[in-house]
Amino acid sequence: MDLTFTLTILTAALATFATRTGGYLLIKSMKTIPPRMEAALNAVPAAVLASLVAPSFVYGGIDVTVTLILALLIGLRAPTLTMLFAAWAFVVAFRHFMM
Repeated sequence: MDLTFTLTILTAALATFATRTGGYLLIKSMKTIPPRMEAALNAVPAAVLASLVAPSFVYGGIDVTVTLILALLIGLRAPTLTMLFAAWAFVVAFRHFMM
């Protein structure tokens, strides 16, 4: 490992620790959470999921893009487990027959 790689990992670890600890201390210091802060905190899981899925949607190939669209459409109506199984089956079939 070179020094730059090691420093990057350590800096990322420190930043992660600082944001998690800082957020915890901020919330603990408040008697009540303001509605705007609660709304922002409720939006975090969706933002994280979008940041994980978006690169695959754009750069993952036609099979991944079509599967994500299908998963979105199924996920609007069906339970999560059904959506996951249907998307998995679709991408497996798509890759088997089209690639």
